[in-house]
Amino acid sequence: MQGISRRAFLASAPAGAGLVAGCRRAAAPGGVRHHPLDGVSRENLKITDIKVTLLSYELPKDKIWVTGAIECWKTDAILIQVFTDQGIVGIGESTQYGGPELIKKFVEEQIRPRLLGKNPFDVEHLTPVWQPAPWGQQVAWAGVDGALWDIIGKAKNLPVYRLLAVDHEPNPHIRMYASGGVEYAWYKRPEDLIDEAVRHKEAGYTAFKFRIGTDWKASGITVAKYVPYLRKMREAVGWDFDLMQESNMRLTLEECLELAPVLEELKFLWFEEPIRRQEPGAIDGYRKIREAMKTVKVSGGETMVTRQDFKEWIDRDGYDIVQPDANTTGITEAWHIARVAHLNGKICCPHNWHGGLTTMMNAALVAGIPNHLVLELNQTFNPLKEEVFKEPLVVKKGYMDLPNKPGFGVELAGSAEDLAKKFPYIPGHYYRPNPELPKAPK
Repeated sequence: MQGISRRAFLASAPAGAGLVAGCRRAAAPGGVRHHPLDGVSRENLKITDIKVTLLSYELPKDKIWVTGAIECWKTDAILIQVFTDQGIVGIGESTQYGGPELIKKFVEEQIRPRLLGKNPFDVEHLTPVWQPAPWGQQVAWAGVDGALWDIIGKAKNLPVYRLLAVDHEPNPHIRMYASGGVEYAWYKRPEDLIDEAVRHKEAGYTAFKFRIGTDWKASGITVAKYVPYLRKMREAVGWDFDLMQESNMRLTLEECLELAPVLEELKFLWFEEPIRRQEPGAIDGYRKIREAMKTVKVSGGETMVTRQDFKEWIDRDGYDIVQPDANTTGITEAWHIARVAHLNGKICCPHNWHGGLTTMMNAALVAGIPNHLVLELNQTFNPLKEEVFKEPLVVKKGYMDLPNKPGFGVELAGSAEDLAKKFPYIPGHYYRPNPELPKAPK
């Protein structure tokens, strides 16, 4: 197997690191830094403007993907640009889950006036995701935060990932996993899931994460009916290929405990967001699922925004793997979350489902932290993954190599106006009810 067991990872966890989350201190003797900007000299920069450009791409009918009771008919991107008086422009992205139009309005009307004239090097204090606010407003800060880090890297002539690696050598050679399992439907040909797994292995990937398919009730699917497909998949891809099960919090605790021994038997790498995180007693449920599997890890947290959101889950061992997303948390807070997880012997494998702008941020984060394992890459059809950059980030033989260039190391393929003409924004939510889904039996 490509992965490592929970016990093996915990046994290798560092003892007694000296980070206090949120503190800013001067670099210690010998050049050790406790924060990405400790010991990094400030440049004289001022923010002069912030611009938000919304992009969309309507999926062809044969590329629409399905999960649960919905179909996803388009993909969006929220490009945030921060301009400075020295001509340095930073780029970032906020998650489309916050609502593209709402995020654009909040950034332009609330964030922009607050940041004009400020120095990007004050990023820790300029992007307060921890302040109580509606979720869509909190995640709006994420793209701005990312753009500020891009500026800092460009100003210091360093990749962002080198700034983030405070006490270890960064690793820009990132193992990527294929993330999909949204091309098959239980009411059509469920074997498409197995075919997809084989296709990703043939493309050079060494790991595949997949969802549990379209709505189970509508097609009469149970854990007992689902398990044979897992066995067929393991047989088809072999034992040297990692598999990860994503539930999207759609299963009950009872279903998860029924599924857990099968995932253990088939040597899955992790079980992601098995049950609803928002329910009372959810952490206890996650602990029961963890205890039912000796080697399979339990992961989650993709919509959490702050290190405080993760704290109880880390302290009480709800997760083996934390999954912040830089387009939800921003680079700054994601770095703190990863560090807190590292101090507690846990892995950080960011959620990374959208396009190239999101991958740009999450890849820099992963390359700059010591406790990463793999990084997700969305396998649905989406030109916004590659066509927004002059030289896109690509995967070769299951790995992505980040460029040794300042900032995030990528350039837009034209002006924001050019991209908006090529990918004009389409109003409306990116998913809708799946019209092909059978009606669930009463």
